[in-house]
Amino acid sequence: MTGQSKLISPLSITCQEFQHPWTDHCANATAGILLSATPYCLRVYTLVYALSLLMRHRVPTREDLKRAVLGIIQSTAFLVTNAYTFILYNCLLRNTLGRYHFSTVAFVPCFLASYTAILVERPARRPLLTLYVANVATETLWNMAESRGWVRSVPHGQTMIFGLSIAALLYIYRLGGSKDSIFNILRIFVGREEAGPVAEAAPAVPGEQPAPSQSRPAVSFSTVSDWVRVYSNLIRAKHASCRHQQSCVGNAVLGGIKPLVGGVALQVALKLVMNVKRIVAGKMQWNKQVFNRDTLKLGIFMGSFSFLYKSISCLLRHSFNRDDARFAIPAGLIASLTYTQYPDNTVALYVMWKAIQILCDKGQESGIVPRIPNFMLFLYSFFTAVLFHAGILEPKSLRPSYFKFLQAISGERLSRFNLSAFNVFGLETQKQAMDTIKSLKIVEKSALPAFSFAS
Repeated sequence: MTGQSKLISPLSITCQEFQHPWTDHCANATAGILLSATPYCLRVYTLVYALSLLMRHRVPTREDLKRAVLGIIQSTAFLVTNAYTFILYNCLLRNTLGRYHFSTVAFVPCFLASYTAILVERPARRPLLTLYVANVATETLWNMAESRGWVRSVPHGQTMIFGLSIAALLYIYRLGGSKDSIFNILRIFVGREEAGPVAEAAPAVPGEQPAPSQSRPAVSFSTVSDWVRVYSNLIRAKHASCRHQQSCVGNAVLGGIKPLVGGVALQVALKLVMNVKRIVAGKMQWNKQVFNRDTLKLGIFMGSFSFLYKSISCLLRHSFNRDDARFAIPAGLIASLTYTQYPDNTVALYVMWKAIQILCDKGQESGIVPRIPNFMLFLYSFFTAVLFHAGILEPKSLRPSYFKFLQAISGERLSRFNLSAFNVFGLETQKQAMDTIKSLKIVEKSALPAFSFAS
C-alpha cells in the first residue's frame, strides 16, 4: 500500500516519453492516431449497420441504405474522435500542468475525450453506448477493488445480480407501459400474455351469483385439501385470471420446451460459425466442440427459466385466487436460480444496468428521481474514462477483449506506451502491461506504428 500514498505525487515524464516516442510533435501524434484508427472504426461500424439491416428480414430500400451509410459515417467519426482526442487532451494537460498526476495519466484526458466524442454520435445511440461501457466498467471497477483487497467475490454472485435485476424487470413488464427493447426479449421467455397491465377483477353485480372460479377463497395451505385442490386445478385447467390458452401445466411445459430447443440450436449454430475453417479442412472434433454438455447449458437455462417462471406465476394465481403484478417478483427470483447453469458476468451486468436505467426513467416520470441535464453524457464519459485508465495503468483488471479493442483503435500504439515511470503508483503497471500483451499474443509487426510521422 506504500505506492497508493503516492497517487497524488507528480511525475516529470513527458508525453513524448510516455505515448509518442517516435515523434516530438504532439500534433503529429494526434494526427497519426486519427489516420490509423479510421480504417478499423469504419470496418467495425460497417459490420454493425450491415447486421442491423439483415436483422430486419426485408430487402433494404434506398432510404434504408442512405440512413445506414450516414449512420456508418457518423458512428465512425464518434469512435475516431474518442481515440485521437485522448492523445490531444493528454498532451495538452501534460504541457499545461508541467507534470503527470495519477488522474491525468488516463482518466481525466479520456473523460474529456469521451465527452467530446459522444456529442458527435447520434442521440438515439447514446443510451446504448452508455449501457455497454457501464457493463464493462462495472466489472473492471470490481476487479480493481478486488486486487486492492477492498472486496471479495462470493460464489454465484452473478446469479444474485441477475435474479434481483430480472425480478425487477419482470415486475415492470407485468405493470405495463414500458416500451424498452429488453421487454421484447423477456416476452420470448414469459409470453405475451404476461404483459401488463394486470386486469382487475370485475366488481360483483348485486344479486348475481359469482362464477365458481372467482368465488373460491384464497388458499392458506393449512390442510391437505388445500394442496390437493391447487394441484388439481393446475393439472386439469387454468385459473380465470390466467390469460394463456392452454392449461397451466401445458403452458409451462410448452413454454419451457421452445426456449430449450432455441438455446441449444443457437449454441450449435455459434459453434459451427466459429469453427468454419476446421469444418472445411475436415479437422473438426465434433464430440469435443459440439456434442457435449456445454452445448446444452444455454438451452437448459432458457428452458428451465421459462418453465419455472410460468409455473410459479400460475401457482400464485391459483393460491391467491387473483392475478397481481407483484407475483412476478417471487416467480422471477425462483426462476433465476437456473442461471447457475449458464453463469455469465456480461449478461448479469447488462440486465442489472437495464433495470437501473428503466427504474430511473420511471422515477423521473414520477418526480422521485431528479432530472440532471446531460447526465447520460457524463455517465458515458466516466465509465469510458475508467476503461482507458485500466487499459493503461491496470490492464489486468480490464476484460481482455476490451484491451484488444483499445489496442486496435489506438492504431496498435497501446502496446508501445512506455509505462515504467508509472510503477511509482505501486500497481506494477509496466509488468501488468507486458503480461497482458504476452497473454493476448500481441506482436509488433514493425518498429514504428502506422502514420507515425517519425521526426
